[in-house]
Amino acid sequence: MSMTEREFTLAEARALMPEVLAKTAEIVRLRADLAELALDLRTEGSSPFGGIAEAKAYEARVEEHLTWFSEQGIEVKGLAPLLIDFPAWIDGRSVRLCWLEGDSELAWYHLSELGFVGRRPLN
Repeated sequence: MSMTEREFTLAEARALMPEVLAKTAEIVRLRADLAELALDLRTEGSSPFGGIAEAKAYEARVEEHLTWFSEQGIEVKGLAPLLIDFPAWIDGRSVRLCWLEGDSELAWYHLSELGFVGRRPLN
């Protein structure tokens, strides 16, 4: 849940997308590095990505990025794949402007009550 209850206009949400895309790209990289590090440590006992201290550092960096989203009022709904929602209103209905890892822009929404299953294209 977000620390700040905020509702976005589509323009406000889209204005944040360059920063969202940069932060999500970094989370994806960190998530993959951390997954490989954890696998290597479990199976080999060592990893080119480091050891337990580095794993903790990767986790802390991911958490820092996730905190940025909640500070903006953006809801992180999933980590693998990354799924984020911007609370908003369309035609008098509570919606979530929805971005899924791999999307190049903010182009989807769903009714707040439905979640991802109700995802529709904007416009």
